[in-house]
Amino acid sequence: MSSIVLIVDDDPAGRQTLESILEGQGYILEMAENGSQALEKAHQFLPDVILLDVMMPDMDGFEVCRRIRNNPILAEIPIIMLTALDDRKSLLDGLEAGADDYISKPYDRYELRARLIGITRLNRYRKLLDDRNNIEQAHLQLLSAYDATIEGWSRAMDLRDKETEGHTQRVTILSEQLARLEGISNEELVFVRRGALLHDIGKLGVPDAILLKADTLTKEEWEIMQKHPQYAYEMIYPIEYLRPALDIPYCHHEKWDGTGYPRGLKGEEIPLTARIFAIVDVWDALTSDRPYRPAWSKEDTLKYINSESGKHFDPHIVELFNKLMK
Repeated sequence: MSSIVLIVDDDPAGRQTLESILEGQGYILEMAENGSQALEKAHQFLPDVILLDVMMPDMDGFEVCRRIRNNPILAEIPIIMLTALDDRKSLLDGLEAGADDYISKPYDRYELRARLIGITRLNRYRKLLDDRNNIEQAHLQLLSAYDATIEGWSRAMDLRDKETEGHTQRVTILSEQLARLEGISNEELVFVRRGALLHDIGKLGVPDAILLKADTLTKEEWEIMQKHPQYAYEMIYPIEYLRPALDIPYCHHEKWDGTGYPRGLKGEEIPLTARIFAIVDVWDALTSDRPYRPAWSKEDTLKYINSESGKHFDPHIVELFNKLMK
């Protein structure tokens, strides 16, 4: 894509000279005859560089330069000042006004071309960096929106399932702490968090009559309830950005000895994050009041978890959990 160069000079001969030097160099050239026209065309074309004459009536190049630098839309456009004045004060005034470079008349065509190539290249790199930063910022904002949506889903599921207030938030925080103790990286912790927030999303597929039943479930009802991890898989797998978080919703009811569900996975066949979450989920469930029983003490719950080491839970994760509780 060709760079746009805005030439600003009140002298037609000066504009023609610059046009002849830059003709055939791959630039799109736009002309302005005075400061006001320069500002207007700068807004219109957003040029890649401005060649700006200093000595102009009404509004000199220094003032044009200052106005461009004070305009948020135009401020980043590179400016090369052009002048017949070859003195230190003019150079300093131009740089103080915001010029990026300074060339004295009469121009050396090869020097002018080289200076222009250099400054347009730098401007192109700056734009690429800005674009990359904007993309990264948009990506972060999108991920933030995704995570806010997930947290909203998790609160809705707690309300529907009549879970104790804050259950999902508590198990999410504790799962992150235990996963960090296990040495899971910060990058992977993102998926631990999402998986914990969505651990029971599959229950959306379980009828209220079963999910909210106060009495003991029948065999048929329990078989339906045990399908909720499979429902979670079917809901989450098509969503690509959530797929790495699927292990917890899909596998947190598997047991170390192979007696869990939905697939009867055994030992290290069970994903690590699901083994971590399984302990945390049981811990929070037992230490919380439920309609059918009061909360267990932390001491009794920890004894129970240790008694299930090698049966329900991964013995190594049980050891880590004991360390975390201390």
